[in-house]
Amino acid sequence: METLRLIIDWASVLAIPTIILLFIGYGGYKKIPVYEVFVEGAKEGFEVGVKIIPYLVAMLMAIAMFRASGMLDILTWLASPVTNLIGMAPELLPMALMRPLSGSGSLGVMSELMKTFGPDSLIGFTASTMFGSTETTFYVLAVYFGSVGVRKTRYAAPAGLLADAAGLITAVLVCQLWF
Repeated sequence: METLRLIIDWASVLAIPTIILLFIGYGGYKKIPVYEVFVEGAKEGFEVGVKIIPYLVAMLMAIAMFRASGMLDILTWLASPVTNLIGMAPELLPMALMRPLSGSGSLGVMSELMKTFGPDSLIGFTASTMFGSTETTFYVLAVYFGSVGVRKTRYAAPAGLLADAAGLITAVLVCQLWF
């Protein structure tokens, strides 16, 4: 078990530098001006960032209103019978409900859980795994689809929420088994 943990630690440390070096090496091999292409991409990224600011502000305001209104607490109470079936700690419900809405909001909830229960607790591990296993579905829909003018998202919301549910349930079950 300790050997596996050591291998995972080393793989996580080396993964990103290896990927970056592979991209640079492949670009050099193909004689692509890597730096110039990178700068051009960064310029386009900045332009997209400026376009999504109004959508981002609107989404963050809506999330702040959601939390301040007490609706998060009500949804937590309503969802507790379902989460008890899979053995999910009630303290994790705000994290599960906030994650599809906001990355920064769910990071705040996760930070509170870490302070209260500690990062090495089952709740700490599960909250971290939930954070990494799910997406900010409504944030993506509002900001990215809104910035390019997509009004009919078709199956994006149901598919994203289904993936989030699968990630949350799997995070709970795996953490119960692993830790």
